[in-house]
Amino acid sequence: MHEITFASGSDRCSAWHLPAKSDAFEGPGGRPCVVIAPGFAATRDNSLLGYAEEFAAAGIDVLLFDYRGFGESGGRPRQLVSVRRQREDLHAAIAAARRLPGVDAERIVPSGFSYSGGHVVAVAAQDRRVAATISVTPAMDGIPVLLQLARTAGLRHIARSSAHGLRDGLRALTGRPPYFVAVVGEPGSRAIFAREGGEHLYSAIAGPSWRNEVCARVALQAGFNRPIRFASRLACPLLVQVATCDTIAPAATARRAAAKAGAHAELREYPLDHMDVYLGTAQEQIVADQLDFLRRVL
Repeated sequence: MHEITFASGSDRCSAWHLPAKSDAFEGPGGRPCVVIAPGFAATRDNSLLGYAEEFAAAGIDVLLFDYRGFGESGGRPRQLVSVRRQREDLHAAIAAARRLPGVDAERIVPSGFSYSGGHVVAVAAQDRRVAATISVTPAMDGIPVLLQLARTAGLRHIARSSAHGLRDGLRALTGRPPYFVAVVGEPGSRAIFAREGGEHLYSAIAGPSWRNEVCARVALQAGFNRPIRFASRLACPLLVQVATCDTIAPAATARRAAAKAGAHAELREYPLDHMDVYLGTAQEQIVADQLDFLRRVL
């Protein structure tokens, strides 16, 4: 595993490059490369290395990166979840993967989890050179996500989050430091995702670079993130992996996105909740299905 950086905007993103350990996927142009993007306010060390290592062992290079403002990557403000900025970073990561030694520039596969599970669909619709796309427990439409959050945390929580978002937005407009809230916390807290046992669940998968805080303005923007609108424009194979018991990103929305992608899409469902895909046998099953998909489409 090698530490590398690549440019995105005027900043540098940090990434791990895991070269393939076999020639099983070797072709005339080289080896394919999966570009793994972390989920909402997550970092590359949030239990994603297991996925990367399985790909490398199977003969596929991997680029696993941190978005700007997170982990080891540059960029300010820190801990800002911005759809526009994150999609720019994903485009830059794909470009960096195409320059890796021994990698086939025409066999790049963006793979995203949660929030990034939507980003990869939008980015692949824009980059017609992408060979295939993998979307795991994706947040395909911000409106159903907000409705789900209202059901689990209550309308009062949504109102409080919006108020915190306005406070942070005003600070940004006046050039002051961000106002942070927790990503996850217990019911009644200021966290974006306030749920019983949530903080314990996240800490079980979190790496040392993860911080349980985010710029509060994301609460004002999340509903406008609708990558499902790009699904019908895809020109490459898409694997959508849905957790049927997902309490964060509704499974029904992911199914609709797969339906919009039509013949390009393959849908697989698992009796799991949103965070289960990072742990134990569930992770093993999901990565096994990803490799099966890639053997067929690459």
